[in-house]
Amino acid sequence: MPPRPRIRLLAIAVALVATLAPSLLSCGASAPASAPPPPPPGAVQATRLFPGLSFRQPVALLLAPGGAARWFVVEQAGRVRSFDATAAAPAAETAVDISARVVSRGELGLLGMALHPGWPTTPEVFLCYTRPSPRLQSVLSRFRSADGRTLDPASEQVLLTVDQPFENHDGGNLAFGPDGMLYLGLGDGGSGGDPLDNAQNPNTLLGKMIRIDVRGTGASYAVPPDNPHAGNPPCAAGAGTQACPEAWAFGFRNPWRFSFDRATGDLWAGDVGQNAWEEVDVVVRGGNYGWRFREGAHCYQPGTGCPTPGTVVNGAPLVDPVTEYDHGAAGGSAITGGYVYRGSAIPSLRGLYLFGDFGSGRLWSHAPGAAGLQKTELLRTGLSISSFGEDAAGEILLLDYASGGIFRIEP
Repeated sequence: MPPRPRIRLLAIAVALVATLAPSLLSCGASAPASAPPPPPPGAVQATRLFPGLSFRQPVALLLAPGGAARWFVVEQAGRVRSFDATAAAPAAETAVDISARVVSRGELGLLGMALHPGWPTTPEVFLCYTRPSPRLQSVLSRFRSADGRTLDPASEQVLLTVDQPFENHDGGNLAFGPDGMLYLGLGDGGSGGDPLDNAQNPNTLLGKMIRIDVRGTGASYAVPPDNPHAGNPPCAAGAGTQACPEAWAFGFRNPWRFSFDRATGDLWAGDVGQNAWEEVDVVVRGGNYGWRFREGAHCYQPGTGCPTPGTVVNGAPLVDPVTEYDHGAAGGSAITGGYVYRGSAIPSLRGLYLFGDFGSGRLWSHAPGAAGLQKTELLRTGLSISSFGEDAAGEILLLDYASGGIFRIEP
């Protein structure tokens, strides 16, 4: 399930969904002159696609690479379903069901999926899920496919495990970057306020953006030589005695959905806040994104006088978000990161980063490079936005956790 800022709010939201659904600042700064002006609110709409399809608690949506028109939808309880979008009446089939291995409740479950960039020639799929034993863990595994549509559950190779001290803030998103490396975002381990200070601890993978090389590595992985701490011993069990070499950046509370700009390769992430601010980050090598010193562009601990952007903490300068929103009436409660729009159907959005909120259903845009934490509200969808997707043409889709539907952002 998409991460919530607090377990109590999550429980309320889940109870409401179960009842209602069968399955479940701008600060005066303007965008750069080269960026297209964002449309006014109401200039876009969310249109349901594939009305004959519905998924149970969907948390990820991805299109098979290589020109295929096959979509994969990740369901939190441990099932991946797929369908052919070119069919007159698409029917979803089960690609794999590992629900017997997954603990799914609250923010736990099957949370991320990535297909090898060489798919289907290289028929490998990577899944991230939480399992209950021998202790609560996040697990990164590789699976193989024989037909490009289904995965063999018996082919699982566990690559990485990370102990989870609490049941929230698991992150779990997976994506291959343009460099061919596999990226994994993990939360700070949970509870509230990062009581174990994991996000700032370089010796654990919690609260980190992880970058590893899984090409031709069998049941293992390699640490890319340009990772910040590449020379240190691996933290394959989630922690070590030195800074983990798998970590690409750190200081995250709970990165929920990140993506790469297909035009620039930039890595954009939504990081769920504690109780006041949700943020969008552009993630760079070795960056320290501030948690738990800062929540968004504000002090969290200490409440005042915290380190400011550019201050070197734990060997890396603090980086503030490019935009944020609060938990007030005009904001939301749990960010869902999206994509930089590179489609053609909505020219006024081209080059803007689109992101949403799980709690309020709002959709915003941000102009890359704009100062003052710029953002523009585009739409109030009324949906529980759990994830975004991008089709082959660069058009943006989103998942509604409550109804299980797939929607497209259209003029």
